[in-house]
Amino acid sequence: MMPGSLDPKKMQKMMKQMGMEPKQIDAEEVVIRGKDNYVVKNPQVTLIEMKGKKTFQVMGDVQEGKKEIYSDEDIETVSDKADVSEEEAKKALEETDGDIADAIMKLK
Repeated sequence: MMPGSLDPKKMQKMMKQMGMEPKQIDAEEVVIRGKDNYVVKNPQVTLIEMKGKKTFQVMGDVQEGKKEIYSDEDIETVSDKADVSEEEAKKALEETDGDIADAIMKLK
């Protein structure tokens, strides 16, 4: 242990005294959508609750960029509502950054 660093058990005890309760979350993938999209594969996710607020700490293999963030269900929804093929629905979702409502409006 390095000088000045805390023993993990002491750290957990201190966090509990401050009202913080860390909890491991079992997750297969974490997706962060925004101007830049991030997909975290094999994530280690810790949920920390303090004073009614929830904070997530995420570590794992990060993939950046414009990945397909929408699901097959999203494609099917757009396809059904706009009465177009799944390929057209997928293209519309790509053009609208996965926004289902915008994709449907674009196709009508």
